[in-house]
Amino acid sequence: MNLLFLYGKPATGKLTVARELAALTGYRLFHNHMTVDLLLPVFEFGSRPFVDLRERIWLMVFEAAAKQREHGLIFTFAPETTVQPDFVSRTVDMVATAGSRVRFVELVCAMDEVYRRIDNQSRRQHGKLTSHVVYEKLESQGVFATSHMPKPEVRIDTGRLQPAAAAAQIMKELGIPRARPAG
Repeated sequence: MNLLFLYGKPATGKLTVARELAALTGYRLFHNHMTVDLLLPVFEFGSRPFVDLRERIWLMVFEAAAKQREHGLIFTFAPETTVQPDFVSRTVDMVATAGSRVRFVELVCAMDEVYRRIDNQSRRQHGKLTSHVVYEKLESQGVFATSHMPKPEVRIDTGRLQPAAAAAQIMKELGIPRARPAG
C-alpha cells in the first residue's frame, strides 16, 4: 500500500487536491478532519486526551489499511504544534512494518492565496481555521512550522496549479497509475 501523506499549512488545498487524487487513483481518502471532527465535541482541541486519541486513531487506520493491503490511502495533514514530535516517524515505522510505504507530498502556496482561500465556505464545513487574524497570530508563533517534516518526494504550488492538474502532477512524479474504470 502507498500511504500518500499530503501535508502543508492551512488553506494550501490539501483536501481539495486529495479528493482529486482519490478520484484519479482509486485510493481511499482519510483526511485529518475526519478524526478531529469526531473528537472535538468531547475534547478541547490540543488537550491531552484529544492529542492522544487523534494520533492513536490516525495510526490505527494506517496500520489496518496497510495490513489489509489497501491499494492506497491518502491522508491530509497540517503540521502544527499539538501533534506529538514523533508522530511522523511512528507513522513511517508502523506502515513499513506492515510492508507498505509512506510517500510525502508537500502542498504550498503564496500567502496572498492562503488569505484569499482561508474564509471559503468549504473550510467552514469542516470546522477549519477561517480567520486571517487567527492564522497570522498562529503563524507568527510558529504553530504551522513544517521544518520537522521529512523532505517531500513531491512539492506542489497549489497557487499555480488547479487541483486536477496538481493531482495529475503528483501521480506523474510518484509513478502512480490512474485507476481502472469500474466495470
